[in-house]
Amino acid sequence: MNESRHSPAQTLDAQAMTWLAHQALAAPEGHWDELRGLSLAPTPEGHAPDAQMSRAWQTFIEHLAGEGLQGLNARMANLQRQVRDNGITYNVYAAADQPQRPWSLDLFPLMVPEANWQQIEAGVLQRMQLLERIMADAYGPQKLVLNGQLPAALIQGHPAYLPAMHGVPPVGGRYLSVAAFDLARGPDGCWWLLSQRTQAPSGLGYLLENRLIVSRLFPQAFEAFPVQRLAETYRTLIDGIKARSPAGASAHIALLTPGPYNETYFEHAYLARYLGLSLVQGNDLTVRDEKLYLKTLQGLQPVHGLLRRVDDDWLDPLELRADSTLGVPGLLQAVRSGNVLVANTPGSGFLESNALLGFMPALARDLLGQELQLPAIPSWWCGEAAALQDVLPRISQCVIKPTYPYNTDRHSFEPVLGHQLSRREQDEWAGRILRDPDAYTLQSWLPLSHQPTWQARVDGQAAIESRPVVLRVFAVADAQGGWQVLPGGLARLGTREGIASMQRGGSSADVWVQAASAEAATAPKPEQAMASQAQSSMSQTPSQSQSQSQSASPAPSASVLAQRQRLVTSRAAENLFWMGRYTERTENTLRLVRLSLEILNSENQNQPLLLNFITAMATRHGLVRPGVPAAALSHRVFERSLIAGLWDKQLATSVGFNLRSVRLAASSVRERLSPEHWRLLEQAESRFFNSVASDNAPDTVEVQGLLAETSQMLAALTGAQTDRMTRDDGWRLLSIGRHIERLEFLSNALSIAVQGGLIGEQAGFDAVLDLFDSTISFHAQYQQSRTPQALLDLLVTNPDNPRALGWVAHTLRSRLLRMGQLADGATVPLAEQVPRLVDLTPEALWPLDSRADAHLPSSLQPLPLHAALSDCQTAARHVSDQLCGLFFTHSGDARFSFGA
Repeated sequence: MNESRHSPAQTLDAQAMTWLAHQALAAPEGHWDELRGLSLAPTPEGHAPDAQMSRAWQTFIEHLAGEGLQGLNARMANLQRQVRDNGITYNVYAAADQPQRPWSLDLFPLMVPEANWQQIEAGVLQRMQLLERIMADAYGPQKLVLNGQLPAALIQGHPAYLPAMHGVPPVGGRYLSVAAFDLARGPDGCWWLLSQRTQAPSGLGYLLENRLIVSRLFPQAFEAFPVQRLAETYRTLIDGIKARSPAGASAHIALLTPGPYNETYFEHAYLARYLGLSLVQGNDLTVRDEKLYLKTLQGLQPVHGLLRRVDDDWLDPLELRADSTLGVPGLLQAVRSGNVLVANTPGSGFLESNALLGFMPALARDLLGQELQLPAIPSWWCGEAAALQDVLPRISQCVIKPTYPYNTDRHSFEPVLGHQLSRREQDEWAGRILRDPDAYTLQSWLPLSHQPTWQARVDGQAAIESRPVVLRVFAVADAQGGWQVLPGGLARLGTREGIASMQRGGSSADVWVQAASAEAATAPKPEQAMASQAQSSMSQTPSQSQSQSQSASPAPSASVLAQRQRLVTSRAAENLFWMGRYTERTENTLRLVRLSLEILNSENQNQPLLLNFITAMATRHGLVRPGVPAAALSHRVFERSLIAGLWDKQLATSVGFNLRSVRLAASSVRERLSPEHWRLLEQAESRFFNSVASDNAPDTVEVQGLLAETSQMLAALTGAQTDRMTRDDGWRLLSIGRHIERLEFLSNALSIAVQGGLIGEQAGFDAVLDLFDSTISFHAQYQQSRTPQALLDLLVTNPDNPRALGWVAHTLRSRLLRMGQLADGATVPLAEQVPRLVDLTPEALWPLDSRADAHLPSSLQPLPLHAALSDCQTAARHVSDQLCGLFFTHSGDARFSFGA
């Protein structure tokens, strides 16, 4: 036998060559190729040469479970499914009527060897110390400006510098709690600093989701690399904020978000769950007596620390931008008084200026007595005459950047690549720089390293293509006074021409940092355990998650723990209340439309009482526009109007409007919802509206099918709200909202039906049962006993039928009584105003000897039932109004926080 045998090394080399041959687009000339581990030079033929694959990538492909390239398409489909299922989004300042954009994640991780990471980690820690020193001087003695080490135009002259914070010592002794550093690998293989973010850096949540998804797709390669874990750094961040806050380990920490329309709102909600923080918006907070409070159902609760995702300008409308609705009036005064820690301290925005990078080497020598270990891209601030004279002739080799980015007070623009400008355009830019040199900073252009990505091409084939990559690394302050670098990061991928921001269609990749040894990375994966807890706690209150996350810190007192378990913000309570109402309203109106279409296309389409009933109900609930002929006058006009109104976004009572309102209310409390719950909401809305994406009007049969499908999804949504959410006061308000809506709708429907003589006809009797969703129950219990008393027994007084008015009123009353510990017990007397229908009998509502005829309109034949139904509608409206006044606004006397 003469068999051809290959050693494992030969097999691996063959696999590597297969991968390299499959690389449709390699890194361009002069760029570092992460796949090959070197900077490529051109061959005489102009093609990238074959080279040995980097050791990290050899390890990666060696552990693909034998699938090789063939299994990558399936893994990519799995990745995209997980992104959709987890509801990971990144919106470009999404409007309410636009779908959310799924997060873009590539299949391959950016792998950073241990030696490279040691350089990055040491350099970032050093720069973190330097930034803290610069900020301490800027808001303290200001010696750096006085001694000429920094120009005043970059400190006091920077729009992001806050004079109101000068002389204010940082709460807890530290200005910066977290910062981000954007790095890139140059052609020499070394990492260079591009920029730094110190106000509200984003990415901490997205990088964790990236890790969870990619590590599950390549578990063997993940363990073999091996990869450092992330979770410890997140605990360090929160433990450090608590330790420095005024209340110490028992501090109540909140995450301040601009709200659900912000492009990174998913990350805010995810981080709040993962870190166990209360997710709050500006109007959730108030300042009283120079202290920060959270508005909750229990009243005002103190907040001791604020991890903010709102930039400085918007934090306090009293002292900063007066048009801001994202901040908290009086917040800066609370910070100055030392009563709340804000991470990072307001006023850190000037540190983000690219112009500072050119001064850092000298500042490191003066302030730290050290040379910088992590070099930055050479930068020249054109406000210095010598720098301007030196760099302006080389504008074609530079990137033109604004000194004061994203601020309306100074000229700002997107970075411009000098080598892409014509000679005339270069001269024009040089003229602009000379007219206002302070506003411009020039940086050397760095050819970015290229990361392999898995791309589906137009022809349907997939291939490995390289994309430029920038690595964002995070450093956090710990409880001991030092800093810790997150052993990973967020890799941002761009186009072939250059790096693209996430707002402009860029993508991302997981970052694997090699551990020193396999033993150092074989501990349980805390980030996966914590993230699983974060996803399961989507249905818990933020305060519950906070109490659970404190295992790494000294336990707070039992009273504090119990108090936090009940915290529900007024905004969350209001959104949950209306989420419940809109969900129930959508179900009710959808059922009414289905019933109307069935009647209009059945053998009962000519029965006047039935047609009058659906006309009255559709008009009463705004499902047809005013002026539309009644169903009895024109079947088809009424039907077409009913169908057209389903998707009418301007009609505030349409099914589509209500369905969209459910999603909008839910988006403001997304941190409380499970991924499945949120996915149901998105799918229900998208399928409903996508059904009319074409210009062709759907026919009745298609509409009936769509309504049936939507009804099924709403039933699943009801199950999620009922059985998958923690039953705290927020959930009770959601339930109360649903029962208020149900009580008013069904009592009104029954009143119209009885007054119209509808229940005297078999078709009308069945229509009422259908609208109450009780047809099966009636036939099972009463068979063919179609008497008014039998109907009222099931639909009004029955304590076991969740569609019966008696059951609805009883449940509503019990929810109100359960909330009796709030608002000085104001919900207890409110509960007593809800009718006790279960205590009545059908004969009491419709006496057997009554002269009322079920076949005739009963406007002249008063029944006790009419008064009971009227009481239900009145009680529903009254309870709603009273709850809004009790819990959704805080209008008590306010004490001023400011002195002269």
